[in-house]
Amino acid sequence: MTARTFSPGFRFSVRDAIVLFVGLYIAGDTAAVMRWLGIAIGFVVLHFFLFCNVVRMERSVELGWAAVLVLLAAATTILGVPSWPVTLAISFATTVVLVLLEMRKPSYHGIFWRQVNPGLAQWWEAHA
Repeated sequence: MTARTFSPGFRFSVRDAIVLFVGLYIAGDTAAVMRWLGIAIGFVVLHFFLFCNVVRMERSVELGWAAVLVLLAAATTILGVPSWPVTLAISFATTVVLVLLEMRKPSYHGIFWRQVNPGLAQWWEAHA
């Protein structure tokens, strides 16, 4: 098992750029045919970037957000209720709550970690 390296903060790689570019291209292309589906795809792609690169959210929290979105999107697609704007608004509100909760954790290591969590280095040493 290799030791993890302490590298908090925003991160961005070529792979991230490719995923963003391709995902947003597909979202735009889809939106030209099915507006709300394209918007939903772009919404998910941008959340991938937010959760993985900006906030660096814990995996289980990401999966919880994804479950909420999938359930809402399935209901919207199959039943037509709620509408896409409501589905995305609820998902966005869930995002705000989860990001705020994540930023309160002693393990928070996303963007602005020095200001939000100045004790991270000590926490890392104790838990690495």
